[in-house]
Amino acid sequence: MPKFVDLKDRRTFKIMANSVEQKVTSHAHDSATVVEAQRVLQGQSDKKWFARLLPFIGPAFIASIAYVDPGNFATNIAAGAQFGYLLLWVIFASNLMAMLIQSLSAKLGIATGKNLAEICRQEFPRPVVLGMWVLMEVMVIATDVAEFLGAAVGMNLLFHIPLFPAALITAAATFVILSLERRGFRHLEAVITVFVGVIALCYVIEIFLVNPNWAQVAYHSVVPHFDGAESVLLAAGILGATVMPHVIFLHSALTQGRIVTREPQQMKRLYRFELVDVVAAMGTAGLVNAAMLIMAAATFYQAGLSQIASLEEAYQTLTPLLGAAASVVFAISLLASGLSSSTVGTMAGQVIMQGFLHRKISVWLRRLLTIIPTLIIIALGFDPTQTLIISQVVLSFALPFAVIPLIMFTRRRNLMGVLTNHRFTTLTACVVATLIIALNMFLLYQTFFGV
Repeated sequence: MPKFVDLKDRRTFKIMANSVEQKVTSHAHDSATVVEAQRVLQGQSDKKWFARLLPFIGPAFIASIAYVDPGNFATNIAAGAQFGYLLLWVIFASNLMAMLIQSLSAKLGIATGKNLAEICRQEFPRPVVLGMWVLMEVMVIATDVAEFLGAAVGMNLLFHIPLFPAALITAAATFVILSLERRGFRHLEAVITVFVGVIALCYVIEIFLVNPNWAQVAYHSVVPHFDGAESVLLAAGILGATVMPHVIFLHSALTQGRIVTREPQQMKRLYRFELVDVVAAMGTAGLVNAAMLIMAAATFYQAGLSQIASLEEAYQTLTPLLGAAASVVFAISLLASGLSSSTVGTMAGQVIMQGFLHRKISVWLRRLLTIIPTLIIIALGFDPTQTLIISQVVLSFALPFAVIPLIMFTRRRNLMGVLTNHRFTTLTACVVATLIIALNMFLLYQTFFGV
């Protein structure tokens, strides 16, 4: 018996049709990339290894921009200023977790042709789906707060534009970047990758200027240690800013229809290429995060300025310590981070709503709704940096609700087929999820009982 779409659900049917139309249009623009990828997967390409890899590079770099967003600036600078190099190990541990989780997300999209939100809707009872959607929308708002505030602060520092109009300019710039998606996925991937490159270059310059203690950097990169409840709070913020829940949903959407194959060996080959993408993108993001903390430790902590409490103070203090070039480079990297990550946040919000509810709203409306909390925060005069840190802690608490379903689904052979997790992979992912939950429970205990 053939299956027919229930036309009573007209909204769902319309969204499905629009989604197909958008994919066809996107693939028309990116046909050369898709054709070359298919040739590589079928073993028909005679190009060198790096050239064969290029068609598959992109999705993880879009996801990685969320790992160097303004929330990372706030938490990493606060951690470096207050505790020196002490929490470097948290950055590297978080980055390894991010690589694992993002590889599972990419694999889910490849194996199922669906994203994480869509599979949650398919597999979970409706009350659970609605609850997860509400939680993830709160998480997206927290993400937007961090990204818009960061871009607004960057514009304020570079061009002396007040925060409120700077946030509006950020919203407009986000629409311009998002409009590139209509021209195909390759254009957007290229722009986001350039942003990642700009941020990375800025911090290569910063590290060259600060001349850190490399022995201390090496030691604290691998030796776990805390120094009181405040260091645990900042560690949770680093974790929330590094292993971002919204891009767990987004990454699976980026791979679900980009390069499509149902042949088992080709799927395995495709996943191996995506692993290279993940390691390259997340590795770059991890090194940038480490550079942020190292810069703060080598300048502010070393100079006894452990109470640097805002991005504005960091910018102003860099000038007398390292010269005007250092502060300008810092502001440029912050602006690039805010603009690109706000674009990625909007994309993730669309994926989450469409996946959980099978409903889609205009990008303009979504951007308007999510910018309102940021504008209120700016209008009420809240400290931007402290707000950024709190937003990252909120993201850390939302993480289990993205990570646990991801592990549940990727271990199921009826969903994943030949890309089902190995037992060791599932075990490692479960350990990661347990660590995240344990850290969050400890934070709750610290918050409510003050121990």
